[in-house]
Amino acid sequence: MFTLTASQSWFKGEVYERVSEAAKRGFKAMEILNWPGLDLKRIREESEKHGVKISAILYRSTDPAKQAMISNTHGIVNADALNAFLDSIIETIEAAKAIGTKMIVVTTGNEVPGMSREEHHANVVKALKAAAPLVEKAGMQLTLEPLNILVNHMGYYLTTTAESVEIIKEVGSPAVKVLYDVYHQQITEGNLINNIKNNILYINHIHVGDVPGRKQPGTGEINYRNVFKAIKETGYEGFVVFECGITEDVDIVCPKMWALLEGI
Repeated sequence: MFTLTASQSWFKGEVYERVSEAAKRGFKAMEILNWPGLDLKRIREESEKHGVKISAILYRSTDPAKQAMISNTHGIVNADALNAFLDSIIETIEAAKAIGTKMIVVTTGNEVPGMSREEHHANVVKALKAAAPLVEKAGMQLTLEPLNILVNHMGYYLTTTAESVEIIKEVGSPAVKVLYDVYHQQITEGNLINNIKNNILYINHIHVGDVPGRKQPGTGEINYRNVFKAIKETGYEGFVVFECGITEDVDIVCPKMWALLEGI
């Protein structure tokens, strides 16, 4: 069974305090993506104290110049970002070790005017192939995230499940797979259950949020009970993360989220 995972944004207080808040509401995991500037040792201590795993962190660099190279305004769609990307992966691996997680989220960057999609694609594959041995050696995973460009991330390069899986196949590493964000993919292409089931071998992390609005399941058009049932049926045992906001008090929302798993 997968691990239903809290968004740290649902809870009040400092991020360190939110670990215990997640535990109080039954969660065994919480996601903290942006790690620079945090006391990673303190987060790990809270994580271990309360039995709440940190599901993933985002690849980042504490060097502003390198961070600019890997941000979505530039990114690994550009060949000249390769060295900054690898340095950021090395740095993020150390952060992941400190915080106690094994999953690192990676994005591609925005489309480059005048560059063919084939060149974008090739640059992403090259970067991920170069990073794969680093995460393999560390016993960690990279998860590549396609995003929607109709509502939230205009100009972003990677949008579809099909191209994401194609990239993963070309990279050819068991340590590099796809982050399937149900919110983004409902906006981009729909066909959620079939896409999850048909591509689960290439998916190592899942985010959820309803459409429209990117709030908790039950606020929009997605039948999350059926989506969760489909995910369970695939045998997926990773994290399913509420990467979304909430429209009601957290103590009203959480019981509703747990109820979605009843009987599946």
